[in-house]
Amino acid sequence: MTIRTINANQMRLINRSAILEYARLNSPTSRTSISTELNLSMPTVMRIVDDLFDENLIVESGRAENEMGRKRNLISFNKDAYSVIGIDLGGTKLYGALANIGGEILHEVTLEHHDTSGEESLEIVIDMISDLMDHGPAQLVVRGIAIGAPGVTHNQEGIVEWAPSLNWRDFPLKDRLIEKFQPPIFVDNDVNLAVLGEHWFGSGIDVQNMILIAIGTGVGAGLVIDGALYRGSSHASGEVGYMVPHTKILGRPYDVYGPLEEIISGTAIGKRGAVSRKFESTEKITSEFVFNAAFQGETWAKQVVEETIDYLALMIANINTLLDLDLIVLSGGVAKQSEVLIQGINKRISGVIPRIPRIVESKLGRSATAMGAIVMVVHATDNYYVVRKLS
Repeated sequence: MTIRTINANQMRLINRSAILEYARLNSPTSRTSISTELNLSMPTVMRIVDDLFDENLIVESGRAENEMGRKRNLISFNKDAYSVIGIDLGGTKLYGALANIGGEILHEVTLEHHDTSGEESLEIVIDMISDLMDHGPAQLVVRGIAIGAPGVTHNQEGIVEWAPSLNWRDFPLKDRLIEKFQPPIFVDNDVNLAVLGEHWFGSGIDVQNMILIAIGTGVGAGLVIDGALYRGSSHASGEVGYMVPHTKILGRPYDVYGPLEEIISGTAIGKRGAVSRKFESTEKITSEFVFNAAFQGETWAKQVVEETIDYLALMIANINTLLDLDLIVLSGGVAKQSEVLIQGINKRISGVIPRIPRIVESKLGRSATAMGAIVMVVHATDNYYVVRKLS
């Protein structure tokens, strides 16, 4: 067992993180309010706020009277201090955004069907980052660039261990991008970034324990536990597409997509729909087509949708029984059908598990990963700390 302590500098960084986070969520505010709410001495608050002023992360924002009628200076989180570039590198779609650190998108680019893999995928990422940098306001320094890749990633090394949809195996994405760009580069799983984005800017504000489940070309999840991103011992937490839905698949290898992913992903729903409707193998249908057909009363499509909800309910019931989450967020192309999915899931798990979690559709949609890039860059470049008391 590793026992850790903190030194004086780390204690200061903990206090700095708390003050910056408080200002971000409560602007405009005062030094007195910060001192009172965070139980910090006024000299400590003054020193740290002065440093944040020097870095342009905090700005003066006028004066206001307190309950005693005394004037006090107000300060605010400076959302326009820096910009961040976030890239959502999907298996079929590519989305990039340039945003300020307050989450306001300044410029965005979308490539709906990039149909690339290997080195070609890298080239379109480079082109998109270049385009976004060219559209950035001159006064906003790019604080960092974060890329969310589909699959298992090692965030410290910036290596994509395995992304089947891009045909990347042990791909050194960070090193390759450092050759092209000056700002700090961060690489992580796309759904890890998405849950960070939802936690700061979307449905998960003020939530300590949540999961974002993305159901699109593949299926993956990002976890925030006790206010911090949870990665797992081998950086593979959230690979819920590999959950085991029934005993029939035990003992079979799944080298590309996981067993549950082959049932509930958007691609899988389309394939199952094609089989149910007896489409020719050369004809492709989408999950959207299947859901629309179900809404129109087509028996074959209703069966596919009902089975999909069954498997989603099993997954969510098992996840929440283990983790007892505050919030479950559904994201991705299939989540556009959230109304029917959430209603069906709640109906199926009611009475089956001890506590029904709150299930919602993502507020951020396609921009969640890019918004998570802001969170990751701020966390990494400002030495953010999250503190929790045991027991």
